[in-house]
Amino acid sequence: MFTPHGVIPALVTPLDPDGGILEDGLRALLDHVVDGGVHGVFVLGSSGEIYGLDDQQKRRVVEITVEHVAGRVPVYAGASEITTRDCVRTARMVGEVGGVAALSVLTPYFMTPTQRELVTHYTQIAAASDLPVILYTNPGRTQVHLDVETVLELADVDTIIGIKDSSGDADLLARYLAERPDGFAVLVGRDTLILEGLRGGADGAIASTANIAPALVAGIYDAFTAGDLERAERLQAALSPLRSVVDRATFPVILKEGLRLAGIDAGVPLAPARDLSDDVADELALVVSAALRATES
Repeated sequence: MFTPHGVIPALVTPLDPDGGILEDGLRALLDHVVDGGVHGVFVLGSSGEIYGLDDQQKRRVVEITVEHVAGRVPVYAGASEITTRDCVRTARMVGEVGGVAALSVLTPYFMTPTQRELVTHYTQIAAASDLPVILYTNPGRTQVHLDVETVLELADVDTIIGIKDSSGDADLLARYLAERPDGFAVLVGRDTLILEGLRGGADGAIASTANIAPALVAGIYDAFTAGDLERAERLQAALSPLRSVVDRATFPVILKEGLRLAGIDAGVPLAPARDLSDDVADELALVVSAALRATES
């Protein structure tokens, strides 16, 4: 069974003002992060605005990604819809395209299912696809929690191989790490907790800031696994200002503007997410510049 590891950027989807995919922009973004040393790429996540893409666009994003990455790193894809039915449909589409190593499935959003309903939801998605499934919890955005007991029950499903924890709750992350069964991966989803998670035994991170500064974020993992804790700590500290500014505008405005500052045209987010105040733009320019320089020494 596939084992996720390392730093995997949750990629934005480059879009034009009308919501069309900028295919060359996606290819440039893929080269940017792969050349930056990441250990995988993840498309169709929340950073990728899966919630606003139609089925044809979702398929095209996966097709371009698999073709352009060409085996350089594993490809992960999201199947994060609101209903079980729609998650299954997206999961099957990803399987039809081929070349994807694993699915990431966010808890439902807008509705707030019970823990028992979540077990059924994920079990049915796993049964409908041949691909390994990574659970994804982000209660700050979805208002839906994945209890530790629920995760442990789902870990007994052969093809559910791990969880991405974007709760930002260090105690919850520690419980996932301490109580998981052997072989069940835990990936940090809060960029400010990457090193803390690695110290606790996490397998890696799915990080939105790795769109902009892939070498910096991947460097935290590489330094840690090489035993260079001093460098890992320095890089984690250098990442914090970039992560803190991400929430200063409507998600994912900062990610796409940050990419523009890094030399990649990722277009614009889907409306209504468009505004960026002058003071935030000025701050972003400073932190992006610092993040891109952080790996030089």
